[in-house]
Amino acid sequence: MGESRGSIAFFASYRPPVALDIFCCPAPPSSPQEELHLTDGDSYNYNCQPIPPAALKTIVERLGVSRGDAVEDDIDSGRITGLVFVSEREHNLETLHIALRFTDDGEVQVFSLADAYGADGLFSGARMEDSGCIAGGYEVDGRTVDHYLVYVSTKEPVQERRSPWNVSYKTNLRTGETERLTPPGTFDISPSVSPSGKKVAVASYQGKKWDGEIKNLNTNIYVMSLENPSNDRERVIENGGWPSWGSEDVIFFHRKDGDGENSCWGVFRYTLSTGETVRVTPVAFDAVTPAAIDETRVAVAAIRQKSEFNDVRVEAQYRHIEVFDMSSPERPLQITRNTRPKADHFNPFVMDGGKFIGYHRCKSELLQHGDDLPRKFHKLQSPHEDVGVFRVSGVFPTFSKDGSQLAFVDNEFKSVWLADSQGMRVVFKTDGPDSVFSPWWNSKKDILYVCMGPSFKASETLEIHSIHNVSTGDRKSRQLTFGGFNNAFPSTNPDGTKFVFRSTRDGGAKYSKNLYIMEDADAGEDEGGGQSSVTRMTAGEWIDTHCQWSPNGKWIVFSSNRDRPADAPERDHGLDPGYFAVYLMDVASRSVVRVIRSGYDVAGHVNHPVFSPDGRSIAVTSDLAAVTADPMSLPLFLHSVRPYGDIFTVDIDPDDMAKNRDVERFVRITHSRYENSTPAWTVFSTHDPHAQWNLLVVEDEHVPTCPYAHPDGGESWHMTGQICIPKRHC
Repeated sequence: MGESRGSIAFFASYRPPVALDIFCCPAPPSSPQEELHLTDGDSYNYNCQPIPPAALKTIVERLGVSRGDAVEDDIDSGRITGLVFVSEREHNLETLHIALRFTDDGEVQVFSLADAYGADGLFSGARMEDSGCIAGGYEVDGRTVDHYLVYVSTKEPVQERRSPWNVSYKTNLRTGETERLTPPGTFDISPSVSPSGKKVAVASYQGKKWDGEIKNLNTNIYVMSLENPSNDRERVIENGGWPSWGSEDVIFFHRKDGDGENSCWGVFRYTLSTGETVRVTPVAFDAVTPAAIDETRVAVAAIRQKSEFNDVRVEAQYRHIEVFDMSSPERPLQITRNTRPKADHFNPFVMDGGKFIGYHRCKSELLQHGDDLPRKFHKLQSPHEDVGVFRVSGVFPTFSKDGSQLAFVDNEFKSVWLADSQGMRVVFKTDGPDSVFSPWWNSKKDILYVCMGPSFKASETLEIHSIHNVSTGDRKSRQLTFGGFNNAFPSTNPDGTKFVFRSTRDGGAKYSKNLYIMEDADAGEDEGGGQSSVTRMTAGEWIDTHCQWSPNGKWIVFSSNRDRPADAPERDHGLDPGYFAVYLMDVASRSVVRVIRSGYDVAGHVNHPVFSPDGRSIAVTSDLAAVTADPMSLPLFLHSVRPYGDIFTVDIDPDDMAKNRDVERFVRITHSRYENSTPAWTVFSTHDPHAQWNLLVVEDEHVPTCPYAHPDGGESWHMTGQICIPKRHC
């Protein structure tokens, strides 16, 4: 039965708040007017590749597209061209689509792979697809090999914790027959096809496990034949990503070179016949995501000057497309700085032998000045038939006591927003250096709890406040915790009389965090610092956090690093190594059972657990599926905490806690290149008329408004989510 168990809301970090779309420029362009818009402007569109004419004829025949009797002639003459790219227009999933562009009238028709090859099997269900490119079409023993679409998909479930799901496939464009290219037990990203169509290069985890790295994956590059990939697969480059063929003998790729502050990303050229590797781009700046034109010329995305979090960026700090020629590397050809100098451009591709260079960027020239928040939420296809899934426009979504209202925090952690039948509005705001986060509704009253203070600083004071009469407009706030501790993540019991929270009180010099219960959710604790109204529930030199009371009041779910190994490093790639797992605690006996492990032999993050309304499942945000795309191909995020990854669920026994020890099976809910986090689960479906926030839920994308956009199309927001952040934070 559709969404009979309610809906899961979540937030997507690092996803640009302004829709991405695909463009190209002649090389070089002489004016901004020479930039061409290649797609239809609907939804988020990115990671594009052109489709060769011969392959396009097969696709058009498969689609049954008809524009008179001369379709093949129009393809040969260039009056009809084709692109394969990622779009979010189908159920807001990140999947491959095909665009047919008719140059005589500028019309663009877009089709999903399911339109051509059927909605059953590989092209259905929750998944992510990426890096589509065309292979085949060559002659072998007097026969012409069919054309294939080569790409990556996360369709096949993987139950090993912290293992990638990315598998490369080939789909016959004529028959639709699909085969796996990636060997069993390993995972690939970023496939690229050689000019002949015979070989495929991939960045691969083969022979290694993902180690928690989120910026430099340290993949190796393998080359395999299209027709016999399992037996003809060879590692050719160590520590390389994003391969691109310059010829049958030359591969360009990117790699991070050097250590510490002197390290930077560069594009390199590898010759298969000699094994020679040559750096193409200078060490003075970062260059990534190469797109080879031929053996000596390559288009790259370059960031010539590093930027800090608070910078108001200058032109050199934006990501721009440049073409490097090895015969004159000191004079690269500027592409996008001539069209939109104050906009980031991503992942170049080559058209018409290098006469045109394509890329994607945000469509900020379409924005109007106005509100700084998107006015809709976005529904995604769910792997659960009885649970809905949607992405909200802010962090830490939480539902009211009756499920009719949804509150969340903006991406600056300064305002609390409320979504209901009246639309979206701010109901609480903080000024000054403090942040506000982790709102939680009282289970019985019109009260919203929030945490106020510095975020991600255990040594700093963080206090819990209550906001009364949230929906009526009174909204008086009251401080509930005192003593100068770091207190956060309140969650009330079903009666609304108490709340559990985590705190550094009793944490000592290491600022350990344990769970406590505020015995009077209305009065809070004594302002003088007495703790008679607070009961300690856990004790240890660890971090217990992200706690929630169960719907039946018997248990508390929380995340903790209490099982962190004694010899675990203090830092991992410069960040907290995690070892966060999920636990259940019996409120009466205080006994604890680990429900979801972190990883087997490496660190990991399983955080922000929440119960389903019926108590039969737990949703978490976690890196259980590792990294789904090369991070350097994405909007660059700075000063971030470690991304958790995606939303997952596990089923539990709601009556016997002991039966929930180390649950093995999990279900991946979201499939995304971005970080999806902080889930909330309501009893209402996205279609229930009593859930007034569902008036804001839509099936497709829209163009939000942003008051901080440059009139020339530049982005003045910090790319950390769907909410625009003022210029001073770019």
